[in-house]
Amino acid sequence: MKKISLLGATGSIGTQTLDIIQSNPEQFKLVSFSAGKNINKVREIISEFHPETVSVLYEEDAKKLETDFPSTRFIHGKEGLIIAAAQSGADLLVNAVIGSVGLEPTLHAIREGITIAIANKETLVAAGDIVISEAKKYNVELLPVDSEHSALFQSMNGENPKNVSRLILTASGGSFRHLSREQLKNVTVEQALAHPNWSMGNKLTIDSATMMNKGLEVIEAHHLFNLPYEQIDCLLHRESIIHSMVEFEDTSVMAQLGSPDMRVPIQYAMTYPDRIPMQNAKPLRLEEIGALHFEKMDYDRFKALALAYAAGKEGGTMPTVMNAANEVAVQLFMDGKIPFLQIEELVERMMDKHQTIAKPDLETILGIDLTVREMVYNSIK
Repeated sequence: MKKISLLGATGSIGTQTLDIIQSNPEQFKLVSFSAGKNINKVREIISEFHPETVSVLYEEDAKKLETDFPSTRFIHGKEGLIIAAAQSGADLLVNAVIGSVGLEPTLHAIREGITIAIANKETLVAAGDIVISEAKKYNVELLPVDSEHSALFQSMNGENPKNVSRLILTASGGSFRHLSREQLKNVTVEQALAHPNWSMGNKLTIDSATMMNKGLEVIEAHHLFNLPYEQIDCLLHRESIIHSMVEFEDTSVMAQLGSPDMRVPIQYAMTYPDRIPMQNAKPLRLEEIGALHFEKMDYDRFKALALAYAAGKEGGTMPTVMNAANEVAVQLFMDGKIPFLQIEELVERMMDKHQTIAKPDLETILGIDLTVREMVYNSIK
């Protein structure tokens, strides 16, 4: 029985994590979780799973819930997120929140010796050097949940990392993979949220449409697998069947395949190093698919991906700037305040203005993150 802490329980990854826990009650127990403003869903989760600790965004919501569920501990805000992440007695933290808000809770859980199943890629983008250093210091495993990084992780199992030639991250191309940059000028939020293959949260789906999501994954892969950016490539693969590949020095290529179902990499991180049956999953039948297609990545077409490579290679505080600017710009687009292409324009503008600090501490990273967010908001007023 693994005791699970879950950040972001009402989001896409969070609800699929709960589905796995519910389907395997003899394997997992939810001991704490966090959520934002979806209090009706919070009530459902508490009634179903009976956790010890629950964190919500607002204090008034915590007080109302306290009255209805007296046996549960309720906390709120940033401090609540940290407490829920580092729940005493938890074996595994599934970090499924969106954005750099997941950074400090992750670090606190690491310092408690809790294994991290990380779906919150922004944590490694904003402060990857610090997170990896702390994980090594406290001998804590970071298990990837993203389908691409899980594929890389599985493909490298039992292999000598020194023999890796390159990592190949596959990308579906997102909602607008068939459009030119000229055609992107007037796309809508609704169109951007219509991903052809995956069911994901809104922010993640927009990032997929800009290809920033793949850029964040490149930086995450750099930190998780300790490889330079020159050995990390991206490949367009429209079917999302091969989730990523590892090429070795002898030219052998290992790939992990599967139907586009995020529960598979989530469950693998939760059960690692073991595997258990996946409930209600569609097996992969290649004879039904017939053919797989691949295209060279066009970095001029997908400018956000090029910006992510540039930020990663620059290092220091530059990925923090890129990530913070992107988070705000995506929200502005979803709120109807900027057009789609202005997302990457705002990110590039913030990166151009920034003077990189090579080896920042956590306080510096958090300060820059906040400053950049304010600059992006102010730039469109």
